[in-house]
Amino acid sequence: MTQMFEKILIANRGEIALRVIRACREMGIKSVAVHSTADADAMHVRMADESVCIGPAPSGQSYLNKAAIISACEITGAQAVHPGYGFLSENASFAQALEDHGITFIGPTAEHIRIMGDKITAKDTAKELGIPVVPGSEGGVPDFETALKVAAEIEYPVIIKATAGGGGRGMKVAKSAEELEIAFRTARSESKAAFGNDEVYIEKYLQKPRHIEIQVFGDGKGNAVHLGERDCSLQRRHQKVFEEAPGPCITPAMRAEIGEICAAAMRKLKYIGAGTIEFLYEDGRFYFIEMNTRLQVEHPVTEAIFGVDLVREQIRVAAGLPMSFTQPELEINGHAIEVRINAERLPNFSPCPGKVHVFHAPGGLGVRMDSALYGGYSIPPYYDSLIGKLIVHGRDRPEALARLQRALGELIVDGVETTVPLFHALLAEPDIQSGDYNIHWLEKWLAAQFG
Repeated sequence: MTQMFEKILIANRGEIALRVIRACREMGIKSVAVHSTADADAMHVRMADESVCIGPAPSGQSYLNKAAIISACEITGAQAVHPGYGFLSENASFAQALEDHGITFIGPTAEHIRIMGDKITAKDTAKELGIPVVPGSEGGVPDFETALKVAAEIEYPVIIKATAGGGGRGMKVAKSAEELEIAFRTARSESKAAFGNDEVYIEKYLQKPRHIEIQVFGDGKGNAVHLGERDCSLQRRHQKVFEEAPGPCITPAMRAEIGEICAAAMRKLKYIGAGTIEFLYEDGRFYFIEMNTRLQVEHPVTEAIFGVDLVREQIRVAAGLPMSFTQPELEINGHAIEVRINAERLPNFSPCPGKVHVFHAPGGLGVRMDSALYGGYSIPPYYDSLIGKLIVHGRDRPEALARLQRALGELIVDGVETTVPLFHALLAEPDIQSGDYNIHWLEKWLAAQFG
């Protein structure tokens, strides 16, 4: 007989910690918030059933402190840990340490996190599982001569990426053999400086791709489903700004095909919990980029169109229960959009922490605001500048866009600057209204607007 957890510790902060606390509360599970000294007054601390201070403000000494989080589990008697996203959510050694202490990690196995966390093993695994990949080098490229050979085979333009990379560092594009040498050397030195590892690999560089990701979910016992796709092409410096589901350019036949490829791969892996397989999409073809072995920031748009609670589902399968839906039961209803609202000053997107005097969340039909803000709260300067996510759902895309416009007009955040004006401006653009954009669109638009 499977026992549901009585108490879950949330190893995170901000809106995602609230999101997990809410799911726990609905399931009758006690929640434990952990926090740094800077977050003593944070909303997730107020809303949880118990809270434990795990260290000073810098995240390296608090939210990334594995020993302190495990101690907090032992003090409070929490049987499981939900890592949210960011921080330790994709840290294989943390998942392993919890397991060694007899605490359930609400997420995939340490092994799956490890495989998918290294870009080269992830690509090899994807290939083995039948997921389409971007043509590129077989593993790391040791020297410039090999780089020339690989680039000639896959045809220019090519992109050189750091194996240990992330956040856009250690990435360089070369459009010809002449450009390759500088790009290769620069990517290696950047990678060495940022990650302590100068290994790079080469891939075909797609000109105008869209960023399409498939939400997958498995029970760890060999059952897995997909929950359609999200289009997250509107990005700045590889950070998503605006996400929607379903993708405006994906047909039901394409969805069924790529979705089934991904779900079948997860069944083979015996993957457990939520995961996202990210693709570049161009000219009707999907190319695997990476897999995120966690819940995504943009999970609410998927929840909106399928009417499911992904966090609840994560907790269920982690406790050993079956998934509460099957593939035939997952039908798309309408369209959903999420915008990420950051406490940043435009046009440079410089972080803008400080005191929020007034906060009013928009409401009404089909509007969801995931935020840990409240009037009187001071946004600390130590963490990510994301202060909220506004998610709207409509019967179709035009209705969702109109609803987003309306909801943005209702949102009040007084005291700090936010990126809300950016979304007002974007909604006035014909390309956004029609859904005709790619991963370069936003960068180009920002350059044209603000230089």
